[in-house]
Amino acid sequence: MVDQKKIEQAVRLLLEGIGEDVNREGLADTPNRVARMYEELYRGMEEDAALHLSKTFSVDSNEIVLEKDITFYSTCEHHLMPFYGKAHIAYLPDGRVVGLSKLARTVEVYARRLQIQEQMTAQIAEAVMEHLRPQGVMVMVEAEHMCMTMRGVSKPGSRTVTMAARGCFQDNPQLQQYFFEMLRR
Repeated sequence: MVDQKKIEQAVRLLLEGIGEDVNREGLADTPNRVARMYEELYRGMEEDAALHLSKTFSVDSNEIVLEKDITFYSTCEHHLMPFYGKAHIAYLPDGRVVGLSKLARTVEVYARRLQIQEQMTAQIAEAVMEHLRPQGVMVMVEAEHMCMTMRGVSKPGSRTVTMAARGCFQDNPQLQQYFFEMLRR
């Protein structure tokens, strides 16, 4: 649960720490605005992917389902800076599928937390395996990290790509190749 008062106090201290006048017109309401924003940005800390993945539907065929280009925004837990990009999720059903929007909502659950991309990728894959119980899942996340592009080495446009494969995707190069071919379409 976000404690708005503590966030407001922290923002005031931060502003003072960088030499700002917290009472000037442009900053007077900033601590409150930041606290409300953090409540929105980190709402995934209180959400469970099971909520989104528990409502499934029967299917007769077990063909690969791919939801690609799921846009997300997250915050790096190391520097408290944004990283953002796209997630791609493919799974091979085992008689049940989930509504497509539920995959996007699952990405949001994990993106709306202080996070590292490697962990987020694995969490999405594990949630799909646990709650949807497919034959397998493959998740690929591509993101630009502001801690790489705006500070430090300052390399704008660089992207980090992470992958997680579970179940039948884990040891099947043919299924993995099919995943990549589907992404290119």
